[in-house]
Amino acid sequence: MGKIIAVANQKGGVGKTTSAINLAASLAALEFKTLLVDADPQANATSGIGFDPKDIENSIYECMVDGTSVQEIILTSPIDYLDLIPSHIDLVGAEVEMINLPNREEKMKSVLVPLKEKYDFIIIDCSPSLGLITVNSLTAADSVIIPVQCEYFALEGLGKLLNTIKIIQSRLNPDLEIEGLLLTMYDVRLRLSNQVVEEVKTHFQQMVFDTIIPRNVKLSESPSFGVPAILHDAESKGAISYLNLAREIVEKNGVAVAQ
Repeated sequence: MGKIIAVANQKGGVGKTTSAINLAASLAALEFKTLLVDADPQANATSGIGFDPKDIENSIYECMVDGTSVQEIILTSPIDYLDLIPSHIDLVGAEVEMINLPNREEKMKSVLVPLKEKYDFIIIDCSPSLGLITVNSLTAADSVIIPVQCEYFALEGLGKLLNTIKIIQSRLNPDLEIEGLLLTMYDVRLRLSNQVVEEVKTHFQQMVFDTIIPRNVKLSESPSFGVPAILHDAESKGAISYLNLAREIVEKNGVAVAQ
């Protein structure tokens, strides 16, 4: 039985999509059957593993709004063990179209939960908001990873997100857990980066992943090539960090890594 992990932070520019793409690719590299779900209308996770959103005919939008079978929209990525449920700009309108639907917060859950038998990990790239699509993602998820950038406003908005998670736990998904806080965009040369790491670890202690994602040129470059960092430059610090994160998550969940 697989695990659904949402990657969420309503604050933009924290490395959310980068983390979703590269974590999914790293889990696939460890030979876990992985499904990446692009739940962001910007469709950056879709393009980030080599698909042009303009060529996408059916996306997560059609599944949630029109009831299209998820089997019709799953794409096989160029990466072994990694599949994709793509997104499309149409997803912007989904929140309005779903507003009067019964069980509107559970549309994504009904799409993804049956897939847990087929995949070891399902990673959801959430949109940078706390709207209905993100609520759907968190209602569907078993746990959530929260990327936190090592910059001045790191903790800004984190309280809102944690409050949203508490509301979802109390009303929609009592089993939702926080998989961990992921420190991103770390620059060892900057005193500020080190201060943020210390502050987050002091506040959240065991909730913070041991793995810290550095600022890395290869991580920034790889989306323009339509590949995760592990395919762009497997020896780069960014690629190695996400592979370490994947191993940490696998170990935390007590899953055996293929030799």
